[in-house]
Amino acid sequence: MAQTLETLNHRMATLQSIRSIVRTMKTLSAVNAAPYDRAAASIKAYHETILQGLQIFAMSAPLPEVMAEVDSHAPKIALVFGSDHGLCGGYNETIAAAAKAHVSGKDWHILAVGAQMEDALNGLGLAISSRFMPPASPDGIGRLAGEILVALDDYRVGVQENEIALTLTFMQRSGHGLQAAVTEELLPLSPTFLMDLAKRPWDSRSLPILMMDDVAIFTALIRNHLFASLFRAAAEAIATENAARLALMQQAERAIDDRYEEMLQAVRSARQSEITNELLDVITGFEALKKKYAKDPPEGAQSK
Repeated sequence: MAQTLETLNHRMATLQSIRSIVRTMKTLSAVNAAPYDRAAASIKAYHETILQGLQIFAMSAPLPEVMAEVDSHAPKIALVFGSDHGLCGGYNETIAAAAKAHVSGKDWHILAVGAQMEDALNGLGLAISSRFMPPASPDGIGRLAGEILVALDDYRVGVQENEIALTLTFMQRSGHGLQAAVTEELLPLSPTFLMDLAKRPWDSRSLPILMMDDVAIFTALIRNHLFASLFRAAAEAIATENAARLALMQQAERAIDDRYEEMLQAVRSARQSEITNELLDVITGFEALKKKYAKDPPEGAQSK
């Protein structure tokens, strides 16, 4: 059905407004991703220091005395990082599906980061034990990691530091601008993890020694290892979220530009049609007047 020029102009104005909103969202996503990238890079350096401490411990202490296996009565915890901001596609649904694929049985305690992630997990039939609010800024990542550590302390009552099973599920960036949900098992620490650290070269002529009790220093290192891992997962998840939103906004901007070009062509065609119709009306009116004048000339007019 043909559209009037007024309707087309109104739709073009609407498209321009939507494009302005999309451009704003794209700019915000690009700006917001940078601080979280810097936070992830800073915690990576801190985590490397913690790993060096674990390396010293693995080089100095007998592993069988501090490593413990998870028994059937120890808590199994799955921590799932989501987003509450929206406009990032099926972000929460993808992560929830990855978490469900890993969690089997009814003896898991599932912790969700974000109300929308809680809804996505509930939609898959997974009951949530606790929910945490995602950080609104990079400064809030430390707050989130601290709250999760406090919640883990409640599950660790009566068991040793490394006897619980803790799994993280979050979205991580991959190559070529893509993203993928990853599942990372943090606890219990496998003997292979510490053995690999012990085999790493020590870049110093002085060999390190432990000056504290083995259990005390191991507990402190594990807690900091957990904090750094939680901080890194949260920072990476939010950076990936902003990258996903940026990609979607770019796609939306291209789609709007294509639609705007189509509307512009339609406006030009409608305007040309109106001009043609007006010219035809003028010509038709002139021909009618000409015939009327020839048939019934006005008084006083001389015929040729």
